[in-house]
Amino acid sequence: MSNKLRWSPSHDAGIPDPAGSIIDGNWVNDGKNLLPVYDPGTGIQMGQIIDAPVEVMNRAVESAHNAYHKTWKKVDGVDRGRILLSISKILQREKELIATIEAVDTGKPLNQARGDVDIASRYFEFYAGIADKIYGETIPQRLQEHFAYTIREPLGVVGHITPWNAPLNQLCRGVAPSLAAGNTVVVKPSEIAPYSPLVVAKLFIEAGLPAGVMNVVSGMGPSVGAALVSHPLVNHMSFTGSVATGQEVLRHAAEKVMPCNLELGGKSPAIVFADADLLGAAKSAAMAVVRNSGQSCFSVTRFIVHRSIHDQLSELIVKEISGLTMGHALDDRQLGPLASKAQLNKVMDFLKSAQSDNVTVAAGGVRSTEYGDGYFFQPTLLTNVKNSYNVAQNEIFGPVQSLIVFDDEDEAIAIANDSQYGLASGVFTTSLKTAHRVAAQIEAGQVMVNKYPLGSVDTPFGGYKRSGIGREKGVEALRGYTQLKTVIMDLGT
Repeated sequence: MSNKLRWSPSHDAGIPDPAGSIIDGNWVNDGKNLLPVYDPGTGIQMGQIIDAPVEVMNRAVESAHNAYHKTWKKVDGVDRGRILLSISKILQREKELIATIEAVDTGKPLNQARGDVDIASRYFEFYAGIADKIYGETIPQRLQEHFAYTIREPLGVVGHITPWNAPLNQLCRGVAPSLAAGNTVVVKPSEIAPYSPLVVAKLFIEAGLPAGVMNVVSGMGPSVGAALVSHPLVNHMSFTGSVATGQEVLRHAAEKVMPCNLELGGKSPAIVFADADLLGAAKSAAMAVVRNSGQSCFSVTRFIVHRSIHDQLSELIVKEISGLTMGHALDDRQLGPLASKAQLNKVMDFLKSAQSDNVTVAAGGVRSTEYGDGYFFQPTLLTNVKNSYNVAQNEIFGPVQSLIVFDDEDEAIAIANDSQYGLASGVFTTSLKTAHRVAAQIEAGQVMVNKYPLGSVDTPFGGYKRSGIGREKGVEALRGYTQLKTVIMDLGT
């Protein structure tokens, strides 16, 4: 593959170069510091964004605050739902443009990016349907002259810091329920993959979202992100990213006594019992490698396998992942590059660590050099892995699987739970009794049985332990973007 620019955000998508922020529906290009944006499939710079000064973030928050009190707070649930449904439709209308931006920005193949647009559209469709159904409860009282009820009210301005591995999906997953609940939002996308949040912010205005209800500010986390979290007018934060950055968000939030949703790291286990459908388990292992090139915090990265089927499953996984096709996002193969050079280097460092532990590299394990300077890494299977090893305890965030052996059920559960993380997990067995019994003992926010991944926009998602706080998706997420008020009345006066 020749190293030439395959796609230009300014030429092919009409995005300003440098790209600034979206406030009140308009481009704001204040700021002198520029950040390069690279095409991960070629390693070539394809554009640049403005690292917004703190005063731009302040303007965005003030805009959202004004829009909340002057406009959005007065829009009832029925009309909010209609606007959200319009957003869902415009995402489908512009599917090919948005998918192309998302694909080139992140490196994922076009077919995956199109799927992300479908999911993003579905989020708005789902929450459009329940925007007018945010109910409280009546609470029976012992004394008949007393009456009590609850009301769910919006929080006000909600901040969202989104990651680089799935910027469109993560933005819509959090913004749709925030808007449905009656909040306004300010989004700080990752500087590594910033373009799709900026583009859809303009489309949302076209769909009927009032100006200022959603603003997007580009820039670096330590400055622009910190300004969002610490702003006194921001009443709730949603963050997806690393544990270390999540802890910083919590520190800022603690000073304000502000609620947060945090989706942090994952080291998801899948227990494969001797009676499992091994081909199905192997295909799930390959899917975990394929999706975002393994750059997904809920991907299975530890397959905990019964000793009697270890070699057979290993052969099946090697066969599945060795046949995967790789290429630039626009070539629409099965596997794309990693999202950045820094992430590529991180994955290669993990492989060096594994080799020092005498782990067996059953497949892959090296950078793919046939794609020029693109950030490609071969799909990889590691065997002879112990759960105490670095590759089993820490998040690699790349197309790397580890097989860990167990001899009995108790040992398998102990290995699965021996992690600082608890985001997602899997169980592979033909016994429903075993599946239910084991699922009840795994310390994770989601357990998927006999296929991985499973779930949709209506299934709550979030983590145990250091994998995060709160839940996204489904009705549960909508509740998280509201605050509860209790009204108690004395009817005798």
